[in-house]
Amino acid sequence: MDPQITNRSSEAKMLLTHAKTLRLHTGNLVNRSRLKKKCPCSPSEELQDCIQDTLSDWLSATKPPSKDFLDTLDCSIPQATDAITPEEREELRVTVKLFLCESVQSSIRDAVEMVCQTLAVSQLDSVIIAPPWPLEGDSQSLAHLQPAWEELESLVRSQQIAAIGTSDLDKDLLEQLYNWAQVKPSSNQVNLASCCVMPPDLTAFAKEFDIQLLTHNDPKELMSAATFQEAVQEGTQDLSIADWRLEWVLRYSIIVKSRGIIKAKGYLVSARKAIP
Repeated sequence: MDPQITNRSSEAKMLLTHAKTLRLHTGNLVNRSRLKKKCPCSPSEELQDCIQDTLSDWLSATKPPSKDFLDTLDCSIPQATDAITPEEREELRVTVKLFLCESVQSSIRDAVEMVCQTLAVSQLDSVIIAPPWPLEGDSQSLAHLQPAWEELESLVRSQQIAAIGTSDLDKDLLEQLYNWAQVKPSSNQVNLASCCVMPPDLTAFAKEFDIQLLTHNDPKELMSAATFQEAVQEGTQDLSIADWRLEWVLRYSIIVKSRGIIKAKGYLVSARKAIP
């Protein structure tokens, strides 16, 4: 291996060692040729590949560290960013699904601000929230959803989000949320892996209250802690790396309205170093 690349890699690992928070942006997956050549895979496998490849590319390209090590380390590929120009904004629809790995409401605002900054937009057209699932044996409840929904509502009021939606709610829970919420859900995603036909009661309720029903194939847990740790280790080629814990994963799509095609899609990931 080129000694210069090896040196850059060791310097990048030094940055990773001193950081407390890791922010990663995969860039536009539509344009990343290495990832495009891979066979279609599950959302979890796609995310794992993206994390590994982004870290690997970042390590080989990173510049020597400055005198002061940063607590928050941004790992992204400059040439792979998806910034939207003001001239094209009206022609594009920016949609987001936010997977929360921890019940920390500040994560929602952090994720929304990060994607707005990354894409150079002031408002997202829609955000679907996927909060962490309850512990085994417990069922999802309105009380479980309320804190996250209140944070989304505040972002709608500040005009950072135009519409907000939910994921995997049955008719009863969707109705409870609709009746309680100040900003009503505009959509609800249904996983067709566990439900091959839309439940009639859910369909009827959604139609009555103008809630769009969408389908998805995301697992309940998009990425386990062990899989994320493995992806970081593979991407950095370092088996002794510190224990990192996922805070949230955000998947965005930029769609050309007039043609219905995806111009760009990617992931933003936030993780924090576990304190021993």
